[in-house]
Amino acid sequence: MRALRVSQALIRPFSSSARSHLENRVAEKQKLFQANNDLPVHLKGGGMDSALYRLTMTLTLGGTAYSLYCLGWASFPHKK
Repeated sequence: MRALRVSQALIRPFSSSARSHLENRVAEKQKLFQANNDLPVHLKGGGMDSALYRLTMTLTLGGTAYSLYCLGWASFPHKK
């Protein structure tokens, strides 16, 4: 009897009725991303997408510049 109670307690959180509080927002996301507003798709999400894009570009360009600096530094002989 106890094993049955434990197994029911483990199954219950994974049942389909637990998801009924989530709403389906696919239609509004489709409308947002399919709108013809001349923005690239990676910027259509709003300000947060723009901030993440700028952060990614800054880190990428900074990393590229730093790697070129290190390559230039390593390519010349150093005094011992």
